[in-house]
Amino acid sequence: MTRRPAFPTGAARPPATRRAWLAWGLAWSLCTGASALAQTASEPAPPAAATRAEAERDAFALEVDAPAPFDGLLRRHLELVRFQRLPDLGRAELERLLAQTPDDVRQLLGTRGHFAPTVDLHLTDTDGTPPRVRLRVVPGPLTRIASVQLMLQGAAQTEAAAAAQRQGLQDGWGLPVGQPFLQSDWDGAKNRALRGFTSQRYPRAQITTSLADIDAAQSAAHLYLELDSGAAHGYGPVTVRGSRRYDPALAERLVRLAGVRPGTPYDEAVLQAAQQRLVDSGYYASAFVVLGDGDDPAHSPVEVRVREARLQKITAGVGVSTDNGPRLSLEHTHHQVPGLGWRAVSGLQLEGDARSLGTEFSAPVDERGWRWITGVQFQRQRDDPLLTRSQQWRLGQAQDDPALDRSFFLQYDRARVDNPELGTVGEPESAVSAHYAWTRRRFDNLTTPTRGHGLAVELGLGVTLSQQRQPYLRTRARWQAYWPLAADSARPSRLALRLEGGGVWSRGNTPVPATQRFLAGGDNSVRGYGLRTLGVPLAGGGVEAGRLLTVASLEWQRPVWLDGGRSAWETSVFLDAGAVADRARDLDPQLGVGAGVRYNSPVGPLQADLAYGLDSRRLRLHLSVGFTF
Repeated sequence: MTRRPAFPTGAARPPATRRAWLAWGLAWSLCTGASALAQTASEPAPPAAATRAEAERDAFALEVDAPAPFDGLLRRHLELVRFQRLPDLGRAELERLLAQTPDDVRQLLGTRGHFAPTVDLHLTDTDGTPPRVRLRVVPGPLTRIASVQLMLQGAAQTEAAAAAQRQGLQDGWGLPVGQPFLQSDWDGAKNRALRGFTSQRYPRAQITTSLADIDAAQSAAHLYLELDSGAAHGYGPVTVRGSRRYDPALAERLVRLAGVRPGTPYDEAVLQAAQQRLVDSGYYASAFVVLGDGDDPAHSPVEVRVREARLQKITAGVGVSTDNGPRLSLEHTHHQVPGLGWRAVSGLQLEGDARSLGTEFSAPVDERGWRWITGVQFQRQRDDPLLTRSQQWRLGQAQDDPALDRSFFLQYDRARVDNPELGTVGEPESAVSAHYAWTRRRFDNLTTPTRGHGLAVELGLGVTLSQQRQPYLRTRARWQAYWPLAADSARPSRLALRLEGGGVWSRGNTPVPATQRFLAGGDNSVRGYGLRTLGVPLAGGGVEAGRLLTVASLEWQRPVWLDGGRSAWETSVFLDAGAVADRARDLDPQLGVGAGVRYNSPVGPLQADLAYGLDSRRLRLHLSVGFTF
């Protein structure tokens, strides 16, 4: 249990400024150590010595004399190399390969912009040993782009709605005159030009003519590309296939909410969003949304192919967290409760200091994307030395979207806080309240964000029901942002800032339930302190929930580079601060400082942080998986 103050009675606490500088000094030391470890890990291991001789003799010895990086290119892709290990290669076949080698070399070097290399081949025969082939290559001058001609045919040539795409074809062309010509760049530029039309309004666009005319004598490349956009397409009627258990109208509503509405211009990103929305709904195990062909391209049929999820499922889980220790969970989901048609999710969770049992019912979304929700939860939470037993009922509506969530609901809370160590039983506190919650996400990636920000705000107005009926106001806000640093440099980094605040305002000592007040500390709050260990200090030790909350976190995140490339690993150094009190003048920030590592997995970042609480004087390990806001 974390107790405060950590200084002897009567001793003066270090000023906040001095503690902050101490925190940053310790953080810098930890970060330097992490950087050294990352640098050591990125150093290549020395090559291992050969342990045995080759079992087979080469048909001929090959020596390649060419400047880097062309020597490696030739050794990897030459046709001559592929036949070198054939022990029964005849003389006639070897001579045929040698005759083809100059063309093979010119073709390989042409992909790197060298179309007029000088190729010298020498074959030497020695009695008793395999023939020796010496290949000497001088790449010659680098071919550069001398002219570019882009032509556009089809409806996109004249339609006003395609003006931005026409401009994008010119502005986004990545091969200007004077740039070296590389086959990979040429292929990439053609694909980008085509994607500029197939991704929006013109899904049937195609390349009709593609020509790279190489003048080897002048080391010049003349590029010509002709695109035909075809007709502009829009969405028409929606057809659902594969729906058996659930109403096909549900899939149609979800697709329309994603933006697939009749008459709307085609957008590939909208179809992908519709697929994701179908899967995220929980009713479908997989979904594909494709544009069909019809008589009227502006109203092309949309086909939705779904594979439904099971009507019921039971999920059991066993885990461990650095916040609550061992965890056991059991969850049952029924996607269509008989007689009601709503989804019911019931769950039991047992953790080190917490027990919870609850059920939530939710209706299918309506045409506006809103759904009715109701639920009840019973919880038993131990925060040494206090034991809180609570019940919560909720009824309202919610609207979920990748970028914006909104909800409004009525809530009943009842809580009783006991102190088993002193043998005291608290008075039950209850309240009914009305809430509105709003969350906006503007991150570049909702799984592993590297830039952007998110804001969440909740407002509640309630009245207490126990002892005396008094009104109260409850607010809570969270903000998180990521700022890239030196984005144009070879090795960029970023800053992550997280702010959180909350308050409960009422007259005097209005008995607001403990579940409506605040505690801080833990993996996603103030690192360096245990879960819910920051609160209002009690005379006998421990803390209780307070009416005011402030949390701030500043983190510097840097990618780890291995073998010259950016890896999925990152290092971080951070400073957290948080305080809980009943009065603003009593807010005393508790500081935590540390360093950590991140692994950017497909499900989100896997985080391991080692933090030191400057007030608790304890070192704690914090583990977390994924990113949610």
